[in-house]
Amino acid sequence: MLALFCPTAYYDSIYDIDLKELRSKNITGLIFDFDNTLIARGSRETPDGLHEWLQKLEQAGFRVCIVSNNLQSKIGAIAQSLGIPLVAQAGKPRNKAFTQGMKIMGTMASQTAVIGDQLFTDILGGNRLGLVTILVVPMGKRELLHTRLLRYLERLILTHLQHKNMLIRKKATDSTGEVK
Repeated sequence: MLALFCPTAYYDSIYDIDLKELRSKNITGLIFDFDNTLIARGSRETPDGLHEWLQKLEQAGFRVCIVSNNLQSKIGAIAQSLGIPLVAQAGKPRNKAFTQGMKIMGTMASQTAVIGDQLFTDILGGNRLGLVTILVVPMGKRELLHTRLLRYLERLILTHLQHKNMLIRKKATDSTGEVK
């Protein structure tokens, strides 16, 4: 049961993800969570460098899609400005939204990674489908009430996984943000 909450990798930020490692695993599609993964929750400003980093992903041959439990009306314009297809009101960790994202990207589970900041939505949902799962540290402190409660449980699980040597937080191998 604990394995369902164990990400394949754990990074400080999306910019630290080892893209060469993903390529070596034949990953061609990246499903991103939105809030606190790509953009701090509640912000409508894209972080410096996000557009450029997403362009590098595309140039490196990765297809991307956002799968978010947020409303289309709240994040649709930002997803559109980033040029990324969006599956909103996803109902993560249910399978349907992840399979929709894979259909949009034209990938199979064996070719897809999900990247997000929450164990109970992004990592659980991705692991249930056999996707590569990447946990990142949340970008901001602002959270919905139910997310704050789940963060407490997440900390317990992450601590347990680390004590069992099932989870190691990886450090960036290239601080310039270049595609690795």
